[in-house]
Amino acid sequence: MRNRLNISTKLIRGLFTRAFTSALVALPLSFANAGTADFITEDFVLSDTEKEKRVGEAYYRADQQWMVYQAEVADENPFYQIYLKHLDSGNIRRVSPGVGKTTCSWIHPSVNKVLFSSTHDDPDAKSKMTAELERRKSGERKSYAWDYDEHYDIYETDLEGNNIKNLTNVLGYDAEASWSPDGRHIAFASNRRAYTEELSEAEAELFKKDPSSMIDIYIMDADGSNVKRLTHTNVYDGGPFFSPDGKRIVWRRFSPNGREAEVYTMNIDGTDQKQITHLKALSWAPFYHPSNEYIIFSTNIHGHRNFELYIVDVNGEKEPVRVTDEAGFDGLPVFTPDGDYLTWTSDRVPTKKGHLFHGKWNHAQAMRSLSLERTD
Repeated sequence: MRNRLNISTKLIRGLFTRAFTSALVALPLSFANAGTADFITEDFVLSDTEKEKRVGEAYYRADQQWMVYQAEVADENPFYQIYLKHLDSGNIRRVSPGVGKTTCSWIHPSVNKVLFSSTHDDPDAKSKMTAELERRKSGERKSYAWDYDEHYDIYETDLEGNNIKNLTNVLGYDAEASWSPDGRHIAFASNRRAYTEELSEAEAELFKKDPSSMIDIYIMDADGSNVKRLTHTNVYDGGPFFSPDGKRIVWRRFSPNGREAEVYTMNIDGTDQKQITHLKALSWAPFYHPSNEYIIFSTNIHGHRNFELYIVDVNGEKEPVRVTDEAGFDGLPVFTPDGDYLTWTSDRVPTKKGHLFHGKWNHAQAMRSLSLERTD
């Protein structure tokens, strides 16, 4: 089990708001407790809305001393970079190189290392940054679409952003990585087989239309060795996270048309793949509660652009229960390692850009709502 540090509501609120007081005051109080009172209380904006243009995907080290996340900050780079925040001092530092695109960070449970995906070794990284800046200056608008850049590789670095090491170094999209609770393994998503293996004619045509179709879940040792493919489909399997006991992986699997996704779990060797949700909507970003009793995820079952947070028991035997109720995007939820708080990404700010929200989590209510109360 992970080391757990119990932090009081008063203390953790003080830690997170120390560096963000001005940003919090600037936001209307109507953003707090918006339909989340049963599960989330004392919620507030965790991002620095004056400096960070877009923020998302925050994750915690097991001792709850560090938080890693991605943010768009610098004017000279229009893409996300990876930042590390010390929760006691409030100090923030960038740990990615600052060039190219980055995504999907994680922090080692015990060793001073950060994991993230980046395209900074792409020879055209800087020219792509310039092109994106020019596109934005021109006022061109385009629908949001995730970029499965074949130059994404998975890197580790120390907490200062030094000693960066490429763990994958294979052409293809390698991203969405996380360490196991004991730090011995890394689960990740990759479409490398489209670049390294011979595809059938049908697969090649499918990949040309949709690069995500060849993305599968993989597992490897923490040093990048012993890579093993765990899923074998021609749809997008991605977003893997380990269960608190390190025995299973949760992820989301898209439908062939890309308009639906469901939450799945499996053993870390790829066996016992089990569908957990059956909502026939876009359900994704699943994450285990540290109790290992239930999984939180985001779904647009209430409307194409309205993503809300839901919880479901780990076996998928209960009906999923709604957690948030706010128009717009609520997604990428993560619990603190002690299970007492929830951090998630939401666009419920005036700019309608993604920012981090944080609140006290009601575990007892979650257990009751799913009829998982213990009687022994």
